[in-house]
Order: sequence, then C-alpha cells, then structure tokens
Amino acid sequence: MLSGVAGSSWLGVCVVAEVVVWVDHAGGVVAKPSLELLTVARRLGDPVAVVAGEGAAGAAGVLGEHGAVRVLVSEAPEYGEFLVVPKVDALAAAVGAVGVPVAVLVSSGGEGREIAARLAVRTGSGIVTDAVDVEVGADGGPVAVQSVFAASFTTRSRVTRGVPVIVVKPNAAPVEAAPAAGAVENLDVVFSPAAVCARVVECAGREASGRPELTEAAVVVSGGRGVGGAENFAVVEALADALGAAVGASRAAVDAGWYPHSHQVGQTGKSVSPQLYIASGISGAIQHRAGMQTSKTIVAINKDPEAPIFDLVDYGVIGDLHTVLPQLTDDINHRKN
Repeated sequence: MLSGVAGSSWLGVCVVAEVVVWVDHAGGVVAKPSLELLTVARRLGDPVAVVAGEGAAGAAGVLGEHGAVRVLVSEAPEYGEFLVVPKVDALAAAVGAVGVPVAVLVSSGGEGREIAARLAVRTGSGIVTDAVDVEVGADGGPVAVQSVFAASFTTRSRVTRGVPVIVVKPNAAPVEAAPAAGAVENLDVVFSPAAVCARVVECAGREASGRPELTEAAVVVSGGRGVGGAENFAVVEALADALGAAVGASRAAVDAGWYPHSHQVGQTGKSVSPQLYIASGISGAIQHRAGMQTSKTIVAINKDPEAPIFDLVDYGVIGDLHTVLPQLTDDINHRKN
C-alpha cells in the first residue's frame, strides 16, 4: 500500500496518505469519540478504520458514513475472552496491512491509552497522549496539540520516530458526516502468546442512569465538598438532567462517600474535555484541575471568592450552589418548555 503526503504525486502516480483509526464499539455500536477521530483523521488523509470484536462488521456502515475509506474487520472470540493484548495484535496487524500510515489515532480512555502505549512499544514508535487537537504540519504530517500545566500552556508536538501514535481526548473534534467508500476487508490477525495471559472471567453491566458517559459527554456538571452530603447531589443531578449532561464529582466528594468513584474527575479519576464544564462547590485543587482543564468553557459556582478554581474559569459565580443551581435548573427548564 502506497503512503505519503495526501494529494501528492510522483511520476504521475497518486500517493495517498492513510490514517489508521482504532474504533471503540459495543456489539457494532460505535462510540462517539471514535467518530470524532474520523473527523480528525480526514485532515491528514484517508481514514482506515479498524474494528475488532463481536459484531465488528455491523459498525462498517456508520464508519463509512463518517469518512472511513476502508474498514478492517476482525471478529475472533479472543477479543472478548482476554484483556487488551488481542486488540493490540489487531491494531498492529492493521498497521502492517496499511504499510506506513501517516498516523495511528486512538481515543483516550483507560483501555485506549494502554492499547496505544503497547502498540508504540511494539512498533518502536513515538506516542503523544491526551491530545486536544491534531493539526496538519507543513509536510502534511500530524502535529499533536496538548493543554498542559492546568491549561496554562498549549504545546505542539511531533513524533520523530516510527509511525506517530496519537491518543486524542473525547470532544476534541465534532462528529461530521462525510460519506466514503467504507470498503469492508477482513483483517488477518495472528495472536501473540501474551494475548492469552489474562482471561476475562466475568463482565458486569454498568447501571443505566439515562445520562451520557462521563468521558464522552459534551456537558458535565460536577459537585465537590461544597455540596455538603450525598443527599445534596440531587441539585447537581437536576441541573445535569436539564442540560442533558453527565454528572461528575471531585475527589473530596468521592472520598466522603457522597458519589461513586466511577464519576470522579481528576488526576486519580477520569479526564474529561467537554464543551461545557460546571464546577459546583469545588475549590479547584490541582488534582481536580488536571482532569478537566481542557474543557472548552468552564463555569464555577463557589461561596469562596478566593477559591483557586476561579483562576481557571471562563465564568464564575460567587454564591451558594444550593441557591444558584436550583434557580439555574428552573430557568433552563422554563426556556426548554
């Protein structure tokens, strides 16, 4: 497979750049961040989507609708029976099938970061994690944009060795329809001995809340120590429901047992990058800021005018969240009706 700079040619032969995109899905239902990756990939060249696991072939249609020129599919049972490594084997096989892709894009998350890191080690490639955007460099190659040190600095990085492996945060790009061929191809994968070292013995479904997944949500409403107790999280949830948002919590609220750890935002919790982040009763410790600093718009509600969170926000409200949040919720619901 030829690869190079998109749109270039040599001696009359068209050289087309291809970008490998790892697709996260459940039974063929594609996760929103993976569709966002296709938007990013189209800036660099022709997206080649890689889908592994049960129902993978069912994802081909929507991937083609969102720009995938090729869809490489593998439905071996190993993906569901063992942890992570079979998926690394599949992604490595896809890179080999493409030849020399311009980049490999993976959505940020616990499993995604591990898959990307293992692939980088296996292929001897450089890796950039938690990119908030990917730009096109002067030579057509990828430049990863990161927001660092509590959003105080924006860095732009290039991988100088191997195939660039870039882990992109959810909400880094919009989901845009861009119909393409979406040609389905079977991906031949040879599983490594390490693939069968950790077997999945049980899977428990997550309790449905009707709210979006925290790391994928476009809007997140979080509560902290200022909420004052588990029962008071109802005001946070009410605002989240009015906005169609996910609910987050600070480490202090989680450690106090007020909200589940699965909703913790921060360095020891989940990293989010929504279009809108509302911090309610959260002081703004660096641990929390590390998990939400790349949000596009940040709003904070806190009684303490000296709270560090106000150094980071776009809009700040000095007031009691138990007064502000219900009023805001009522106003939003009124406007919706």
